[in-house]
This record gives sequence, C-alpha cells and structure tokens, in this order.
Amino acid sequence: MDYQLTIRGDVMRKLSTTVSILVAALGLGAASAQAAEIRVLASNGIKAAIEELKPQLEQASGSTLSIDFNTAATLRERIEKGEAFDVAILTDDATDALIKAGKLSPMMRTRLARVGIGVGFRKGAAKPDVRTAAGIKQALLSAKAIAYTGNGASRPAIDTMIERLGIAKALQPKSHLTAAGAAPASVATGESDLVLTLISEILPEPGVELAGPLPSDCQNYIGFSASP
Repeated sequence: MDYQLTIRGDVMRKLSTTVSILVAALGLGAASAQAAEIRVLASNGIKAAIEELKPQLEQASGSTLSIDFNTAATLRERIEKGEAFDVAILTDDATDALIKAGKLSPMMRTRLARVGIGVGFRKGAAKPDVRTAAGIKQALLSAKAIAYTGNGASRPAIDTMIERLGIAKALQPKSHLTAAGAAPASVATGESDLVLTLISEILPEPGVELAGPLPSDCQNYIGFSASP
C-alpha cells in the first residue's frame, strides 16, 4: 500500500473545504487587524499536507496564511490562555474540548482526516518487522534508542501499547521523548533507531522510511478538524 498517497490524498481533498472557513475568518479578523492575513494554529500531525496546500488556499482566499505548527496539546493550552488566531486545525479531542470551552465554533467545524500511528526507521538500515504485536515487541526491544513526542497526540496510544506488551521497564532507559516535530529527525540523524509517531509525520522526513503502521491490535487513529 502507498501510505503517502493514501494519507496525503485524503487530507488534501478534505482540507480544501477549509478555504471557505479561512475566508470567513479573514472577514472576521480584517476589521480589527486591517491586514489580509489569516493566522492559523495547526497540529504537526498534518503539517506536510497543509504546507503543500498552502499556495492553493492563499490563491483561493486572496489572503496570506501565517501558520504556526506545534503539538495539539500545546496549541490547545495557548488557545485556552487567550492567544489570538483565526483558524485552529487540531486533533478531534482538542477541538472538542475547545468547542466545549467556547473557544472554537461548532457550526463551522470541518472534519479533515484521521491518521494512524506508524514506526519509522533510518533509511538504509534493516527494516524492522512490525506487522504483529510480537514483531513490534522484538523491534522495540532490539532498538538502542526509540523516539516519540513527549506531549504528542499519539503518545497515550504508544504508552498503552508498550504497557500491554509488558516492556515498559525495559524501554524506559532508551526512550527519547522529543520536542514537537523532532522525533522523526532524531532517527534521520542517528540519535534514535526507531520513531513511533503518526504516519503523516514519518513520511515527509528525509532519511526516514516507514516500516509500517502499528499492528491492528495496537493501532489507534487520530482525527483532525478545522474550526475558527
């Protein structure tokens, strides 16, 4: 399966619907800001797709997009503290919480895509077998260092999988909890052998290849939504 085409294609098709949201946000923000700029707070989980679609969105809206990427958890906290923005593109969980808090519009919410968690390895290294729970357990135990994002949307599912596999204690000294967006790069530089994160974050990283998604009995899908 070509995961890159599947994920990118799905996100790109659905993300195109945010053009109307961005235009609406500009209409709301232009009166106060007096500038044709739309400020977007977006999760790293769909960074590649948003960056690829950015020129199309700018052309359709006639506006400039100022996009700030980070983890959904960090962006949610910033929005809760009152940071100004026009559109937020976050995980469904973060969007739900911010709608409940009155920080995002439920009427203009657009569900974009859902992305699974995968395993990445350094290009040129031996490809680990992650097709089964037994296979991924062995791959993780054999790795010298493993990277995943400290407050990433995928971390709860990763922690749950590691606990279920009974290897939490063994992995603790070699788990490298990175800052936002840095986990795949740590594999590319050789700092870590494997990365556990959303497949959409593994695919664009130079020097890193996708070993495969987590096995079905370990998998968890993260949904993304856009809302002003």
